[in-house]
Amino acid sequence: MGVDDTRWFVLRDAVWGDVWLTRAEGRLLDSREMQRLRGVRQLGLAHLVYPGARHSRFEHSVGTLHMAQTLVDAVARNADRFPSECVSVSADETRVLRAAALVHDVTHVPYGHNIEDQCGMLPRHDTPERFLRMFGEDSELGGELRRQGLLDRVLCVLGAVEGGEPPFLRQMISDTICSDLMDYLARDARFTGMKLGYDARIADYFRIDADSRRLYVDCAKEGLVREDVVSEVLRMLQARYYFSERVYYHHAKIAAGAMIARAVETSLAREWLTPDELYGQTDEGLLATLTARTSGLDDADARVCAGLVDRLARRRLYKRVAVFPYAGNREVQEDLVARFFDPQAATARRNWEQEREAEVREHFGIDVQVLFYCPSRRMQLKEVDTLVRFPGERDLQPLSSFRDRLPRIADLEESYLRLWKAYVLTSTADRDVRAFLQERVRAALPTANDAYSLT
Repeated sequence: MGVDDTRWFVLRDAVWGDVWLTRAEGRLLDSREMQRLRGVRQLGLAHLVYPGARHSRFEHSVGTLHMAQTLVDAVARNADRFPSECVSVSADETRVLRAAALVHDVTHVPYGHNIEDQCGMLPRHDTPERFLRMFGEDSELGGELRRQGLLDRVLCVLGAVEGGEPPFLRQMISDTICSDLMDYLARDARFTGMKLGYDARIADYFRIDADSRRLYVDCAKEGLVREDVVSEVLRMLQARYYFSERVYYHHAKIAAGAMIARAVETSLAREWLTPDELYGQTDEGLLATLTARTSGLDDADARVCAGLVDRLARRRLYKRVAVFPYAGNREVQEDLVARFFDPQAATARRNWEQEREAEVREHFGIDVQVLFYCPSRRMQLKEVDTLVRFPGERDLQPLSSFRDRLPRIADLEESYLRLWKAYVLTSTADRDVRAFLQERVRAALPTANDAYSLT
């Protein structure tokens, strides 16, 4: 073991306590690209709802490395117990895994889940193109990965290139249950003050199959299903659902996210901002850039953009006018998504919004802004793809394949679908104007069921 591979320094983390890194990992962490993550909040604008939620993707990256090592240690113990069935992670593989865990979020842009996942303006952060760009020739991080002989191997583990790395490495970072999820659930709970969590001992249930080199949870013992293990897995996924319901999709966070997404969308369309500029920005840097590019321009779109940023700074969030939940809109959901989420529909969506604005102007003689927020159909839904070994089954299978035997899985997946809601938001707080707008929205969308009550 060389000097670069020994434990070199310790970070004191608010969630996990002491987290150790090697000298080589310290150089990755010190790169410009990784240090930018200090200024990218993990939960975007959630601090406008939960004031303590200001933790960053930098902290989460360190925590993910720590939880990856926790999984490595757990599978090693199981390999010692069951040497004919399981294998451990070698020192060389551990080095690759820890580096990949550390850099897995480096492609995130400010407010990325609003701009990419919920509004569809840019490709997702974890596409191969984004990783290849971030680790390019002029990247400090990419250069350091090359010097360490890790670039191609890390890209393979992150799913950006083909390669010969064993499948369990990617599973440990990016699966239904993985080091990424284990960290952000605990971290988000701590900084939002939510009393939800999971038993960290869940890591002890993971093993690596000696033949296929895949990561799995052993749910079989003496021919029976280990109900306690299945419950721990589902409890973790249920915690993720509750966070989605109470934090990630809180209506005020949705409004704030829709506002920043609209400011970015308009600035990109008007070429006041380019996609490439987003990749090097922090949260506050992006807000400052939007302000600088739009303030003082004699242009209606620029005034709206500058106003959106100013309102976010003062927490003057857009108000709900109409809400279209999944439960009452199953039959029209696909049409709503096609009309209002698809990036190709941006012009049609904006025309629809302007029609509602014109109706208010004609009726009340005032200018208001209307914003239709419509997320993708699946939102944060993830199939329960974690591999398990069940009694009576010869092969490893995803936990979701046992829906018939474990109805709780189907219930959980259906719950994620029910989180979907489309919103019509407006800049005015005047109840009379909002009531009029609600009437016009319902008339414009006669087949959709608005469940929001202004009374």
